[in-house]
Amino acid sequence: MELLTAYRDDPAGYNMAKFLSQQMTKDGEIYKGKYYDLLLISTPTISADWIQEKYDYDGFIFLSKHAAESGVLALTCHSTGNFSEAKFGGNDRQIAIPHPYIQKEYLQTLWKNKSKFPDFQIILEATHHGPTALTKPSMFIEIGTTEKQWTDISLCNSVAILVHTVMTKVIKPSPVAICFGGTHYPEKFTNELLTGNFSLGTIMPKHALDNLDEKLFLHILEQNKIAKTALLDWNGLGSNKKKLIDFLNEADLEIIKL
Repeated sequence: MELLTAYRDDPAGYNMAKFLSQQMTKDGEIYKGKYYDLLLISTPTISADWIQEKYDYDGFIFLSKHAAESGVLALTCHSTGNFSEAKFGGNDRQIAIPHPYIQKEYLQTLWKNKSKFPDFQIILEATHHGPTALTKPSMFIEIGTTEKQWTDISLCNSVAILVHTVMTKVIKPSPVAICFGGTHYPEKFTNELLTGNFSLGTIMPKHALDNLDEKLFLHILEQNKIAKTALLDWNGLGSNKKKLIDFLNEADLEIIKL
């Protein structure tokens, strides 16, 4: 069973959790459900590396706000991890175990319901921020991009309904790929998730490839054990293309160029 988690002082996360909790039974700190449980915490979700020590679940789904300097409205999801210094939770150069099947089902469900969110981009984000130390799969589901959206009860409820839809489904496994290249909002990988066969694990964008060395590469492989393929944004690898290819040629991964 999965544990959905939101930070009390995160308006978007709190509003989604509040809606979902209405049909659940509270048992101590935990809201109990048939398909998933729910928890509100008093510290930021990006720093929730501690949560697994206290709560034993198969995986963790974090409900959160999304902020962007561009101000572009977005509904997003992503795996977590730090390719260099941990500036926003988690540990330096540590990658969390992704949640590829739920992520694919969630983004596809958002896309099928995009008419309900006409002003929003529906897009993946590259792997970033904490928590990074959990030994179970985790991912973030986010509503962006300003306080106006985070406090929009109707919007948060509409997204929460889709979260519930996904969490109550039996999700079929699909082939999993690790992704390299592209921007923080990787359109090629988003399109693959929406229309292709692959579920996606860690997404390492172009700007993070400067930090790639053998130790970090092997750590990414370890955290993505079920992945058999590497998807490359071939024109979005920059000056680190050869270094990455050399590492991939030593790994037991199929390489696909997008």
